[in-house]
Amino acid sequence: MIRYNINKSEKKGRKNVARILIVDDEEAINKLVKNNLALTGHQCDQAYDGKEAMEKIRDNTYDLILLDVMLPYKSGFELIGEIQDTPVIFLTAKDRLEDKIEGLTSGAEDYIVKPFEILELIARINIVLRRTKKETKEIQIGDVQINMESQIAKLKGQIVDLKPQEYTLLEVLINNRNLALSREKLLELAWGFEYEGDTRTVDVHIQQLRKKLGLEACIKTVYKVGYRLEI
Repeated sequence: MIRYNINKSEKKGRKNVARILIVDDEEAINKLVKNNLALTGHQCDQAYDGKEAMEKIRDNTYDLILLDVMLPYKSGFELIGEIQDTPVIFLTAKDRLEDKIEGLTSGAEDYIVKPFEILELIARINIVLRRTKKETKEIQIGDVQINMESQIAKLKGQIVDLKPQEYTLLEVLINNRNLALSREKLLELAWGFEYEGDTRTVDVHIQQLRKKLGLEACIKTVYKVGYRLEI
């Protein structure tokens, strides 16, 4: 199982995972985003128009809002002017430069144009949450404890000596937990776009993580695809 420990300075009742509001009138996209974010551990609410979104924002506290621009009743550009103290990522088909500038200058943390890759969306969400959520996060996977701030991993209380690249790969797997990642995608996320090495290096590092942390049962091989950290 996976567990998060939040600082005592957090407000009582604060969820130990991000609570995200998805506002999109396209039901298929709304559902796709919710299902994938739920797999990675986030709690998601949904709204399908500007009026419903405003009601949910008034009645609830969110860590992040994913906001479409073209909505019934009230546009995303109008809504963001009424949102206080909650980071917003625009998720929209409006790809004109003027729209992007308006979205970003209105106070949004990011502006993502449809169609998008779900892994890119998750990566951008993680960046915004790391910047805006004030908490120390420790993650427990079986007997393994990982402190995401100090970048220290422990197995049964003992510090495990992970090489920097091994830890980076572990963090990528954690951030995309329960999602199947190809070797090429792992190279892109953990090694960077410029890396020109063989995908076999992913296999070697996965083997080391399994061995050092005892995660043989958690880091699954996905046939003809790559790997998945299964929680």
